[in-house]
Amino acid sequence: MDDSGMAERADDAHVRFRDVQKSYDGETLVVKNLNLDIRRGEFLTLLGPSGSGKTTCLMMLAGFEAATHGTISLDGERIDNVPPHRRGIGMVFQNYALFPHMTVAENLAFPLKVRRLGRADIEARVKRALEMVEMPDFAARMPAQLSGGQQQRVAVARALVFEPALVLMDEPLGALDKNLREQMQYEIKHIHENLGVTVVYVTHDQSEALTMSNRIAVFDDGIIQQLAEPPQLYEEPSNAFVAGFIGENNRLYGTVETANGHACAVRLDDGSLVQALKVNVNGAGERSTLSLRPERVVIQPEGERYPNQFDARVEELIYLGDHIRTRVNVCGSDQFVVKVPNAGRSGRIRRGDTVRVGWSMEDCRALDA
Repeated sequence: MDDSGMAERADDAHVRFRDVQKSYDGETLVVKNLNLDIRRGEFLTLLGPSGSGKTTCLMMLAGFEAATHGTISLDGERIDNVPPHRRGIGMVFQNYALFPHMTVAENLAFPLKVRRLGRADIEARVKRALEMVEMPDFAARMPAQLSGGQQQRVAVARALVFEPALVLMDEPLGALDKNLREQMQYEIKHIHENLGVTVVYVTHDQSEALTMSNRIAVFDDGIIQQLAEPPQLYEEPSNAFVAGFIGENNRLYGTVETANGHACAVRLDDGSLVQALKVNVNGAGERSTLSLRPERVVIQPEGERYPNQFDARVEELIYLGDHIRTRVNVCGSDQFVVKVPNAGRSGRIRRGDTVRVGWSMEDCRALDA
């Protein structure tokens, strides 16, 4: 799929990739015919597994890699042959890339000195950048005296200190522990909202992408599989890869038996018949993967709202505080997960119990095989 439902207005596209390809060996394409418009002021995340092409796209935009074919434009001007230091783009890397022999203030002043700003202007901008990342008292510290989170804040401040209109971030939180990573996600998101700069962010962490982004481009095999806002990407995945990569997802396999308008009936491999939303299948006889989120499944359902109801055997229960992750054997799958809200009631389900599970047709998406 060439991507992306993105017919933006010309004056709205801050960055534009047109028919961009990249090959390192002259044969295998790491990026295939990329067409992507990045809106001015948005936070766009390039998300995907290792080797999917997302980082290569970022490196081509930064100027560290050259496209094999196609064009890349910034503010309507082609930048294919412009060297990295002349593109005016801020960069933040996973390894911080701070100069160890310079103080925090000197690290922040470096890109300003390269641009030959006056001393007073440099001091004012460094001060403002440190306040922005809530580190005004750390100017005289050396990088080695900072924690990982503090070093990453300085790296973000350095990328923003010369007031670029575009900032690229390559897995910037990958080296941090879970709590610090989550804290930094919110801080970077708030900085983006306050400054209004365009951010292009690369990660393989789907929860990070959902938390921070205005839009997410999901990459696989050098192609954007889907480009959408986080709620749409999670609730309405367009194919089986996106459904499996974004969030936890139950998969059931079968063959389309009937298809009518937006609905279809899929005969699963164990013989069960499931009513589903017809998303990425054409008609009867076609193989399909059914996608169903664990939080959309109900145990002991009541009423006609759940046309899909089956007996299931409870295989595993994991207590996770706000919900119980319940793994059941149903419809031929022993890896089917139900997230049961923890209401603190007695008489909980136990391993080995047989329960009734159900879900609506609208929450079950018939996707490609």
